[in-house]
Amino acid sequence: MLENREEELTTVRVQDPRVQNEGSWNSYVDYKIFLHTNSKAFTAKTSCVRRRYREFVWLRRQLQKNAGLVPVPELPGKSTFFVGSTDEFIEKRRQGLQQFLEKVVQNVVLLSDSRLHLFLQSQLSVPEIEACVQGQGSQTVTEAILHYAMSNCGWVQEEESRPALLPGGDLHGSCAGLGSPQGPSCLETFPYWSDFGMDDTHSDSPDEPAEPLGGRREMQ
Repeated sequence: MLENREEELTTVRVQDPRVQNEGSWNSYVDYKIFLHTNSKAFTAKTSCVRRRYREFVWLRRQLQKNAGLVPVPELPGKSTFFVGSTDEFIEKRRQGLQQFLEKVVQNVVLLSDSRLHLFLQSQLSVPEIEACVQGQGSQTVTEAILHYAMSNCGWVQEEESRPALLPGGDLHGSCAGLGSPQGPSCLETFPYWSDFGMDDTHSDSPDEPAEPLGGRREMQ
């Protein structure tokens, strides 16, 4: 008799670009990454973090370094001369970042990299992720993810939304991985995408300061 196994499903969304430090010389844009899964590969079944483009660049570089001959999906590239509005560029980038993560989380080799899990399921900075992976932090990878999950229930900005369902029709009710105490509920639903802001002038290094927003500049 065949065993009835639930299909593993991982949904990842890149959404809600927002300007941080608006009006200052180091303004940049970050993106909300919402992940919901029933896969045993993930420590937290629901998570929500904010990351900027340069952190995606770092992540891809590390995944490629550790994946050997396994190809890593491409990121949306930098464009020195972009024809169109900033909003159009941001939307195109958001779509590219989501496609990148959708492919990454379906690759079993890439899923074995602890940096990916800390990137998606904690708000640790790049140096903190490296320290944690190398055993130089105060917590293990699993402890860091669980600590973020337990201490930050209710991050998700309340927007127009509709509930997401896992196979079998169950709503995802875990508050694991949701970011700050601003929201009233641990139950995240998938928002519609409507709010797009200015983009960040991202360098490849996650530690280099961004150039100020505003005026005509190259779109990287």
